[in-house]
Amino acid sequence: MAASNSRGMESRTGRTNQRYNSKSERLVAGVVALTEDRKYVILIQSTRRKGWVLPKGGWETDEECVQAAEREAWEEAGIIIRIDYDLGDIKETRPPKPSKDKSKDSSKALYRFFQATVMREENDWPEKHKRERQWMTYKQAKDALSARPELLEALERSTMKRH
Repeated sequence: MAASNSRGMESRTGRTNQRYNSKSERLVAGVVALTEDRKYVILIQSTRRKGWVLPKGGWETDEECVQAAEREAWEEAGIIIRIDYDLGDIKETRPPKPSKDKSKDSSKALYRFFQATVMREENDWPEKHKRERQWMTYKQAKDALSARPELLEALERSTMKRH
């Protein structure tokens, strides 16, 4: 069965179902999505800050954290994954991005990343029109994520091959 039949082609938007913890941190689920041999990781272009990022997004109230990570991998990168390991929580250390829109939440985030194996890449996915995806070696990904300590930490926690 084609992925477009089993997975929606619409990205979830807005933060009405967004989960927050007791410290008002926005809960975000993401993946370090690797090839089977763990030599390459897939990165996607950020839509808000430009540059490359790991697939990630808000964990919503109607799903488990693993489901949120799988959904974000599909919506943002067009990949079908198998979750392999829970890489744990990572606190956001950068200051929130200033927003003119007061309805946008600028609280810090608490990330939960999972290491995953990419089982399939689809040609069509919900955010194809606004994101590129690219396979990178460890060194390329480390350089690309250098301005994002929380994403770099997820990469470092993974079992990706470093050479």
